[in-house]
Order: sequence, then structure tokens, then C-alpha cells
Amino acid sequence: MPETTLAIADIDAILERVLAPWVRQLNLRAERVDADSVTLRLPFDPSLRHAGGVVCGQVLMSAADTAMIVAISSALGGFRPMTTVSLTTNFMRPVIEGDMLVQATVLRLGKTVVFGEIALRGPDGKLAVQATTTYALL
Repeated sequence: MPETTLAIADIDAILERVLAPWVRQLNLRAERVDADSVTLRLPFDPSLRHAGGVVCGQVLMSAADTAMIVAISSALGGFRPMTTVSLTTNFMRPVIEGDMLVQATVLRLGKTVVFGEIALRGPDGKLAVQATTTYALL
């Protein structure tokens, strides 16, 4: 895996530049960048809860997908068009309130296909959501 060349400010710039407007409304921000992973903060907002009182799965899956996009961009040294091929998500515990940390790790960076995994942790630090992904580089 190549050493990352992107800084936190670069990741935040990608979040502002390439995401759909409704995804930008999640206000995801870079927290940490490592050689093979990126951690984003998903700030809590009561509007993210569904009628059952927990943060809805669509929000968590969007955060996971977005985190992997920026992790792949970091591994590549910059954004490159890509598309999600698969996103398998396991919801392990509900999140009712509080910021979440979303860590996306690139497991294998191929020439046209990338494999990764994402861990979303609640404010207590416990794993709430785990996902695996495959992306096609365009």
C-alpha cells in the first residue's frame, strides 16, 4: 500500500468537492489519516434519527460509503472517479445520540478494483456498524 500523501485538509476538501449535496449535509469531517485508513467524524444531529429513536441505517451506510471513498482517494494520492460495487453492512448496536467515528480501511488497492472495510463506533467507542466494500475505479 503506498504511503498516503493527503492531509486532513485534503480529505475535507474532497468531502466538499465530490459528494452529492445531500451527503454533504451529514457534515462529515476528517479526524485522522493513516497510510491505509481514514477516520471521519459524523456529528450527531437529532434529525438523523428515524421514528424508532435511533440513527437510521441510511445515514450510517452513507457515512460508511463516503469514508471509503476518501480512504481510497487518500491511498491513490487524490480523488479518482469510482463507483461502489458492493456494500455489505452489519448493524450491531443502535446509536441514539452522540458523534460517531467512521474508520475506513483499504484492504487491497488493485488497478481497477478496491476492497475495504469500515467500522463505525458510537460515542462510547463500541463498534455499532461494520461494513465491507468493493469499489471499481473508473
